[in-house]
Amino acid sequence: MRVTIERRLQQPRWLVVVVPVVSLLFALFLAGFVLLFTGHSPAASYRKLFDAAFLQTGALNQTLIAATPLAFTGLAAAAAFRMRLYNIGGEGQLYVGSIFGAGIGLLIGGSGSASPLVIAAMVVAGCVGGALWASIAGVLRAYLGTSEILTSLMLNYVAAYFLTYLIFQSQSYWRETKGFNASVFPTGKQLPPNAIWPSWNLDVQGGIAVPLGAFLAVGVGVVLWVLYKRTRFGFEVQVLGDSEGAARYAGVRIRRKILAVMAISGAIAGLGGASQVGDFSHSLDGDPNGLQKQAYGYSGIVVAALGRYNPFAVLLVALLIGGLSNAGNTLQGADFPSGLVGVIQGVILFCALGGEVLVRHRIRVTRTNRAVPAEAAE
Repeated sequence: MRVTIERRLQQPRWLVVVVPVVSLLFALFLAGFVLLFTGHSPAASYRKLFDAAFLQTGALNQTLIAATPLAFTGLAAAAAFRMRLYNIGGEGQLYVGSIFGAGIGLLIGGSGSASPLVIAAMVVAGCVGGALWASIAGVLRAYLGTSEILTSLMLNYVAAYFLTYLIFQSQSYWRETKGFNASVFPTGKQLPPNAIWPSWNLDVQGGIAVPLGAFLAVGVGVVLWVLYKRTRFGFEVQVLGDSEGAARYAGVRIRRKILAVMAISGAIAGLGGASQVGDFSHSLDGDPNGLQKQAYGYSGIVVAALGRYNPFAVLLVALLIGGLSNAGNTLQGADFPSGLVGVIQGVILFCALGGEVLVRHRIRVTRTNRAVPAEAAE
């Protein structure tokens, strides 16, 4: 018996939809055994997680806070991965976007400028910061052939140390230097009121505040879908992702595409950093136990994989993972460690990756006939 794995030339539409759903259900089934082994009822635990994520009063507010940055980093990873360009640097690009966004907000926010102008400037600054940081790995890949996986990953640590340096180890423009609190514990300067991003209240579950960043994430998803599905640029990216040789033969300028896709990916992650400052923290968060502990950039890779790099699916998965993360924070205690939520997320990721293999490849099992020795034949 011989088992071979062959790449599918065409992926049936029903397989693309069914396999991820089955993968998610199988992941929940496996995670149920983990809950059983730790002394928890799977049905009761899933019910508690769902209630804490979406149904309890104020749950959706916290879920949106967790899901908004995940949507940006998930879309950033999906934008690059569709071309088989593995940008692992969404974490660092998020940090640099928050630095640029906070800097512009502090610079022009207190000058009396109108709020829409200040917010627009912060959005542009966040995108520029993330794009520039991602372009470092893009240039190294395009002109030197350096693996973007390694360079983008290492740049995450550089950005994290720089972020910490600005608040804790320097008297930078971003750090608050006046007042008693600043002398006791280093903090970032608070944004002026006209640099704080607005939110819209919905009369659901006692009131849900939908941040501007959530709307921007949806808009980015729509633009990304149109760009990759309805433009020549998207077609060339798809061809390059399928076969670099075919793209080169067709005249696609590979270096330009690498630089463009990395810049787009970084800009989306950087916009997520600006959103984190404008929507939620209202100051640059350089605490390693704050923004850096959340690991939104790395979780965004999970979101992109679960969404199969489809922008609309990525937005839905970001909401799901954001709810799971929020529920873990809400329910954590002696009887329900927060690490269990991390285990569930890990199981979901592995099952999603396994499902991706089944979508892209066909497993063929064939029987091999053993040759009969000549002596036995006689």
